[in-house]
Amino acid sequence: MIKKTESRNPWAWIPSLYYAEGIPYVMVMTVSVAFYKRMDVSNADIALFTSLLYFPWVLKPLWSPLVDIVKTKRLWIILMQLLVGIGLGGVAFTTALPDFFLYTLFFFSLIAVCSATHDIAADGFYMLGLNQSQQAFYIGIRSTFYRLAMATAGLVLIAAGYFENTSAIPSAWKTTFILITILFLLFFIYHSFILPYPETDKAVPKNEKGFLEGFINIYKHFFTKRDIGLAIAFLLIYRFGEAQLVKLAQPFLLDPKDVGGLGLTTAQVGFAYGTLGVAALALGGILGGIAVSKKGFKKLIWWMFAAINIPHVLYIYLAFYQPENFFLITLCVAGEQFGYGFGFTAYLLYMIFISEGEFKTSHYALCTGFMALSMMIPGAFSGMIQEYLGYKLFFVWILITMIPGYFIIKSLRIDPEFGKKTAKENR
Repeated sequence: MIKKTESRNPWAWIPSLYYAEGIPYVMVMTVSVAFYKRMDVSNADIALFTSLLYFPWVLKPLWSPLVDIVKTKRLWIILMQLLVGIGLGGVAFTTALPDFFLYTLFFFSLIAVCSATHDIAADGFYMLGLNQSQQAFYIGIRSTFYRLAMATAGLVLIAAGYFENTSAIPSAWKTTFILITILFLLFFIYHSFILPYPETDKAVPKNEKGFLEGFINIYKHFFTKRDIGLAIAFLLIYRFGEAQLVKLAQPFLLDPKDVGGLGLTTAQVGFAYGTLGVAALALGGILGGIAVSKKGFKKLIWWMFAAINIPHVLYIYLAFYQPENFFLITLCVAGEQFGYGFGFTAYLLYMIFISEGEFKTSHYALCTGFMALSMMIPGAFSGMIQEYLGYKLFFVWILITMIPGYFIIKSLRIDPEFGKKTAKENR
């Protein structure tokens, strides 16, 4: 029997926790896109309705104080993982129904709510269980394993493509979702035993003047932080191009060439994301965390901003030339994934930077709410923009949308020492 312990080697729980955190998100935001595309839903409807599924991540600051005030972060993590497993099972058993779109959207919505709540608890647990230099070092590991869940999306697509060769598309996807449900429930069991019990993981005392005032106090502390308007602008704009790309990348790869796509199969798309794409993503995330721990966040933010935007030129190339070489296409996907892995490190660190203080769990949740809003709004309209412009001009448009981010980052005030390891911690 595994005994309770206040601390445990971070490698025993950070990779698995953030991989598990990424699974429901990628099911809702990435796999659902390919699933609906294969079920003949239009690009505009796919982009709109899957973007609306961001709402729980946008609105989670409204209930994030509950995670601070009620019970422990550890308990919230375990409970939400169980409910996500139930939701995934619901998707699996409604894919073949006549009104599959309505039913699966309902279960995807349930998964989204539970996943957003899980994010609050897991991110708070991360900050409570590690010191600042550990947070900076493991941010790359955490980001990498969270993004490796995106690789799970690739494996899911490969599996779905395989099953599509032996059965009808709805049945193929039912089998696929059953397998991912089993995987996620295994993570639920593992974390029930492995997650440590940090001494600091306890409910934040309620405000003496009442529960509601406790909520108000948390929000007041956040919105009166120095330069909070600029910080929010950064959270909303930094990934403006990526928010649009992520909704149309898979439809672009799957669509036939006569409508501007590349005509890949479901399995090929999964393979592109699940091989070199995964390796590039992992490398980018790890290098980002290591670089910041050595050089500091302030020195790296411009390189990370470039990394998350410039690789969009690879999709411009793919759209204009529609290459036949599958390996070349995979290299382009991998290049964009590397840039995302390296560049997203800046986003995560900046959220930690502005969340420091008494209510860091709730304040981090507020940041991730703005993060979700930054993905939801551009993503919701991306399908309509693509259908109007076509894939070629759509990817050019995405590259152009990086310009506002330049002026916002130029105005940020960041502690030059934030994220660096101290001399004592380097010993």
